[in-house]
Amino acid sequence: MFSHIFIGVDDFDRALRFYRALMPVLGASERFCDPSRPWAGWQSEPGPRPLLLIGRPYDRRAHGVGNGQMVAFLAATRDVVDRAHAVALAHGGTDEGAPGLRPEYHAHYYGAYFRDSEGNKLCVACHAPPQSG
Repeated sequence: MFSHIFIGVDDFDRALRFYRALMPVLGASERFCDPSRPWAGWQSEPGPRPLLLIGRPYDRRAHGVGNGQMVAFLAATRDVVDRAHAVALAHGGTDEGAPGLRPEYHAHYYGAYFRDSEGNKLCVACHAPPQSG
């Protein structure tokens, strides 16, 4: 369904550190980084799309955090949700909702919410039932 999602940032270096820590937890690999532009992109397997891109807005004006806008990443397990939330907070993110069940969405929705280093709202969600050990 998606070709790419672009997330605007003002401090590219700070945002790059944040996403370089977060994206491997989600199984996405860095596809490119061009600090002169500045922008960077990640892809999930098998690739090459969809892409997640971060960078300065094309018009070179300051990026603005939207109200009601959020990018949600799919996690295969609840453990991935927990780890992504912890990594996000350890790398400059701010908590918007600790990992946990959200039964108001559906019985197995397990998600965490946070803002990246630039204030953009993100979610990591697992829709699968818990794995038995």
